[in-house]
Amino acid sequence: MDRLIIRGGVPLRGKVEAGGAKNAALPALVASLLTEESIRLHRVPQLGDVKTIIGLLDHLGVSVERGDRDTLSLRADGIGQCEAPYHLVKTMRASVLVLGPLAARFGRARVSLPGGCAIGPRPINLHLAALEKMGATISLDGGYVEAKAPRLRGARITFDGQTVTGTENVMMAATLADGVTVLENAACEPEVADLAALLNRMGARIEGAGTPTISIEGVQHLHGAEHEVIPDRVETGTFMVAAAMTGGDVTINRCLPGHLEAITEKLRETGVFVEETDSSIRVWGDGQVQGVNIRTHPYPGFATDMQAQFMALLSIAQGSSVITETVFENRFMHVNELLRMGADIKVIGTTAFVHGVPMLSGAPVMATDLRASASLVLAGLAAKGTTTVSRVYHLDRGYESIERKLQSLGAGIERVTE
Repeated sequence: MDRLIIRGGVPLRGKVEAGGAKNAALPALVASLLTEESIRLHRVPQLGDVKTIIGLLDHLGVSVERGDRDTLSLRADGIGQCEAPYHLVKTMRASVLVLGPLAARFGRARVSLPGGCAIGPRPINLHLAALEKMGATISLDGGYVEAKAPRLRGARITFDGQTVTGTENVMMAATLADGVTVLENAACEPEVADLAALLNRMGARIEGAGTPTISIEGVQHLHGAEHEVIPDRVETGTFMVAAAMTGGDVTINRCLPGHLEAITEKLRETGVFVEETDSSIRVWGDGQVQGVNIRTHPYPGFATDMQAQFMALLSIAQGSSVITETVFENRFMHVNELLRMGADIKVIGTTAFVHGVPMLSGAPVMATDLRASASLVLAGLAAKGTTTVSRVYHLDRGYESIERKLQSLGAGIERVTE
């Protein structure tokens, strides 16, 4: 099992490039199920979750060919089955995204209930209720969801709560349904808009993606297309916090600053300097930051996927900060590990009270989920002494070669394989 050894206290300096967005690449890969023609995707990150979804698509009968380093071509003209088994779905929640496309194109789907990070319940009832409104018959059997629909039909669907994967799942299904589907209270994340852009290139008729109301006019069939995945805003934000925590000067290239407005605003509140262009963000400071209060919200609010990284930053801020998590339960599991490094944090329910300390101390810590692992790496970069982060397979689900990118900025970090 791999570990990261981090020797902290080195200000990060230089330039780094953001990779393609994991949360945009996954539904884009799944969209290949909607047509028998080829889909060519660029800027697909080499991540654990991407490998998992490719394995699932291969199991279903999708042929996948790798071009250059970050280009994949997919063709779903030989689908042999419509079942996503437990052993392929259990490690990643996004696997449930195959449900809508399979039901829409083939009239049936059998998908194991999904797994993923242990950050609180994320039920798929919103997906299932929407598909039922579109005419699908839904049943649960032995831990599997079964959907049957000779032909889905358009419907007006109002989500009880905002759900990114639910919006994406139903949007994909609706592209091949009879009539018009309108999604109300839809997720507004950039990854949803990116998926809609790909689907429209495939011949879909989608309007309003990126807003709370999305309209999809179903078509008889979709065709092949070529598409570049948007930059990863969470990876970008993680490097921004890394620069702030270490008192460095880092420029992140090939990113979209417009997707990080809430993160940028909070960083500036801490006293860090942020400079933007159309496709880059520069962050610099002296390592002295002020405490701020944060409340997570769905996009365009402060992303829950950046909460753990900001907690690491605020643990060494001057003064006190309050972090309220409104999106997921159990997303404070990194707190105990930060405490091992000398942080002063108290959690009451879904609120964390962070009292800044002058410096963290290196210690052996263990990652509990994807974004928690990133927060521990950041803490190690700023800490005095050596930090060992174990269970970094969580990190590899969402960050491609993060240690190499950090090394290019001068960080004292290395991966050790036992």
